[in-house]
Amino acid sequence: MNKFKKIFTTDSYIVPLVAIVLGFLVGAIVMLLGGYDPITAYSALFKRVFGNLYNFGEAVREMTPLMLTGLAVAFAFRSGMFNIGADGQVMIGMTAATVVGIKMAGLPSFLLVPLAVIIAGVCGGLWAGIAGYLKAKRGINEVITTIMLNWIALYLSNYIVRNFLLLPGQNRSEDIPASLSMTFLNSIFDNARLHWGTAIALAAAVFFYVYLWKTKQGYEMRAVGYNPHAAEYAGMNVGRNVMKAMFISGVFAGLAGAGEVLGVFHYQAIFAASPGYGFDGIAVALLGLTHPLGVILAAILYGTLTYGSAGMSFAADVPPELIRIVIGSIIFFIAAQGIVRWVLKPFYFKRKKEKVL
Repeated sequence: MNKFKKIFTTDSYIVPLVAIVLGFLVGAIVMLLGGYDPITAYSALFKRVFGNLYNFGEAVREMTPLMLTGLAVAFAFRSGMFNIGADGQVMIGMTAATVVGIKMAGLPSFLLVPLAVIIAGVCGGLWAGIAGYLKAKRGINEVITTIMLNWIALYLSNYIVRNFLLLPGQNRSEDIPASLSMTFLNSIFDNARLHWGTAIALAAAVFFYVYLWKTKQGYEMRAVGYNPHAAEYAGMNVGRNVMKAMFISGVFAGLAGAGEVLGVFHYQAIFAASPGYGFDGIAVALLGLTHPLGVILAAILYGTLTYGSAGMSFAADVPPELIRIVIGSIIFFIAAQGIVRWVLKPFYFKRKKEKVL
């Protein structure tokens, strides 16, 4: 219990909380300048999420892919890499799960669903592993390769769906018989699309923490992330750790894709543009300070704001795009921690210094 309290009284958690408050204040100021009532808008936002069981369940569904893509970006970042390709990895995971779900539909459900999820994760990991290999063996910056791989994943996924899985006359695949839906909870939450992907995301966060902070391999990855030259001097295989970190990062993103097609839509659409899951994951990872617990909390906040923004639009006539200003402001204040600490200085840090003296 004392350890738990210690975690939540450190500066690293005080600053993000204040950054969130400041982000909401900036959003309120923008609303006032636009002639909107921020109190009504924020009330409508939270009422949309917590007003009934269906909307609460749908908000949880909105949070789930954000958790996994946030973990994907955060894991790579902890290992010294910036994975901007989570969006492509999500799409590869979607496509892999769709192919398995449709082409192996004859298998019993208890075999088909885990198989589709595992293959989706592995394919997402292998897709990210391409960037890891190019980084480790050729020294090519992973930011460039992951961005390029996003576009390749988009068109490759569309090609596979259009030529092998297309439902005649529709712009999507056939229905996927395999399902991750939580049928026992769906009825309780008025048929909200809750699925087992949420449990997978929470398990992934536990794996993230245990692997990076409690294992030798995780220690090596973090060492490579801090200083690859020092890690190499200490006898660690930098290239192998880079590839391994990108593979695990891609597995998280691939699992997010599996959750969306097997738990939410039960088919895969032909995308006109990138769905954006991976780019939202970057914001979630930054909000969560690249820590697994922080990422889960950040995904809850981000999902609440994103899903609740529709309530602002209907009840307060506030454009839902304004919620992006709130999210952007929060990220800005977390990045510019000097501003937050300056705001806190007369209150928190001064009192803390007095206690030390």
